[in-house]
Amino acid sequence: MKGTTIQHAQASPDPRTSGRYDRLDALRGGAIVWMALFHFIFDLNHFRFVAADFYRDPFWTWQRSAIVSLFLLCAGLGQAVAVQQGQSWARFWRRWAQVAACALLVSAGSWLMFPRSFISFGVLHAMAVMLILLRLLGPRLPGWALLLLGAAALLAPQLFAHPFFDSRWTHWLGLVTRKPVTEDYVPLLPWIGMMLWGFALGRWLLQARPQVLAGAVSGSLQPLALLGRWSLSFYMLHQPLLIGALALLRAVYPS
Repeated sequence: MKGTTIQHAQASPDPRTSGRYDRLDALRGGAIVWMALFHFIFDLNHFRFVAADFYRDPFWTWQRSAIVSLFLLCAGLGQAVAVQQGQSWARFWRRWAQVAACALLVSAGSWLMFPRSFISFGVLHAMAVMLILLRLLGPRLPGWALLLLGAAALLAPQLFAHPFFDSRWTHWLGLVTRKPVTEDYVPLLPWIGMMLWGFALGRWLLQARPQVLAGAVSGSLQPLALLGRWSLSFYMLHQPLLIGALALLRAVYPS
């Protein structure tokens, strides 16, 4: 038993020194798997292997909202961990540059496939803007202020929508009166509210319940934790691979 305990401790390094929180990585990994399954069905529908209404059917629209919410909540939690660990601005900007570059690639790739509804402000574009705002505001605001600001962000589109924000150049803010025609739309408002709440939750957990984030995950969840550490790479690769495979399948079986 003693040897087993030592071995288990060695397999789960202290996140304060390793920089990783397996439970947070596993949660992010779970969101990635859910997103990949969602995109797989979306792609099946695009190539007419199945029939589904991803734009109006609540079964799909609510799933999309839940997936985006979980991603942004994880991003907020991750920023709370980064601030608590003293992440430098230089390291922050390196990671931010990766997110921003991938956002530009998503816009370019979606324009090639969906020229009339390409992604001009999707989840990665939103995260690039939100990460800067959160890095500036999060450490300087108390938890209650973050919660109130998050709630205000969630309510703002319902209270302050105006036709001025309906153009492609202004809809990124989120105060639209109608949703733009695009394959992915994650505006600053209301979605930054989820990241603010994630940051507030993460900071509280790190102070009051650190074991919730720092605890080890079971062996069956280790693959999810590993996937969560490479979430951006997986995000960028999974759709080209899925679309390529299904396009090839449709070419072989055209009907």
